[in-house]
Amino acid sequence: MLPSNNAIHPLPPLSLYVHIPWCVRKCPYCDFNSHTSEQPLPEQQYVQALIADLKREAQTITHRPLQSIFFGGGTPSLFSAQAIGDIIDAAQNTLGFVADIEITLEANPGTAEYTDFNALKHAGVNRLSLGVQSFNDEHLHTLGRIHSSTEALKAFKLARKAGIDNINLDLMHGLPNQTPAQATSDITQAISLEPEHISWYQLTVEPNTVFYNAPPTLPNDDALADIQDAGEALLAHHNFLQYEVSAYCQPNKHAKHNLNYWHFGDYLGIGAGAHSKITHSTGQIERHRKTRLPADYLAHKFHAIGASPITADRLPLEFMMNALRRPQGFETPLFQAMTGLSLATIQPILDDLSRQALILQTPQYIRTTALGFRFLNTVLTAFDSPSLTAATSSNSHESSAYNHIASDKTHP
Repeated sequence: MLPSNNAIHPLPPLSLYVHIPWCVRKCPYCDFNSHTSEQPLPEQQYVQALIADLKREAQTITHRPLQSIFFGGGTPSLFSAQAIGDIIDAAQNTLGFVADIEITLEANPGTAEYTDFNALKHAGVNRLSLGVQSFNDEHLHTLGRIHSSTEALKAFKLARKAGIDNINLDLMHGLPNQTPAQATSDITQAISLEPEHISWYQLTVEPNTVFYNAPPTLPNDDALADIQDAGEALLAHHNFLQYEVSAYCQPNKHAKHNLNYWHFGDYLGIGAGAHSKITHSTGQIERHRKTRLPADYLAHKFHAIGASPITADRLPLEFMMNALRRPQGFETPLFQAMTGLSLATIQPILDDLSRQALILQTPQYIRTTALGFRFLNTVLTAFDSPSLTAATSSNSHESSAYNHIASDKTHP
């Protein structure tokens, strides 16, 4: 049961996601809300729209200082350091920051020669995510990337020279015609640079992409399994802890922004196509969604889509889609604390998954088994169950579909 409207519900931490929707070129595998960049970019107008959007969102929430900010895209590094700094300053003035706030910006190595990493650091960026994807030039060409392996290495060195000491390398595997040896070579090259964090995930062909309409030849299941096993072994050998499905880090270098998602924390999403997840003091949880087209957003139509409360029957799935992405799972009390629902609501599902050796449940924590983590979609499907509707029917919130969330791998 959710708390009554008069109850005071503990509020989770708050993060901010900022979407910059332009790229130099749209990649054939990309299903994110990105658009080929205009020349010149309407940088100043977009920053003004972002700040107006932020102030509007801030009025809908109980204020909490921001734990993290993530600039995703698109290609945020197409914007000047001055523009990024103006957005950071507006966020600090509007909501405030915790003392150790993490501020991440995604950067394309193909734009590194135009990116002033020193100025970005001065503006407040203290974590960088480089979209390398591969160190193999043939694979980069197939993926439609605008950079070469040499430019990827140069971008990393430039960021380090600027004093950015927290860098994520974003890599994909299972690429068209990629062999296990080539995938292993990519991981080896990434590790040799000694980044603090590596996002490593399998290419998937999504609807509404060039690859979906003209499917490339991808490695078969046996090759994909070999790639996964070899890559995970290499990362573990070099002390990269897997703390999420596709996230690996050196000790104490977890992405705070990512962890807030996986713990079902709150976040404001500003920018074309961005999403927010907000918990109110009554316990009601809402998702806000912004218009996708940059032209509409620039016309300040970002409020047009509005808010959608999450129904109680959807809350277990929404929670588990985040919390079970971590191999460590979550502490058992977190479910009720974040959803307002008793664990008894989903106990029959947990029992069934336990019998299938997919879930391990103790009084202290709930997590997937190794088998369940490998087949996480199967586990999550169990929580998308009509039986939950009857168990939670006393709540009258409208249903809301799960939205992509922002991280080094996925973002609105």
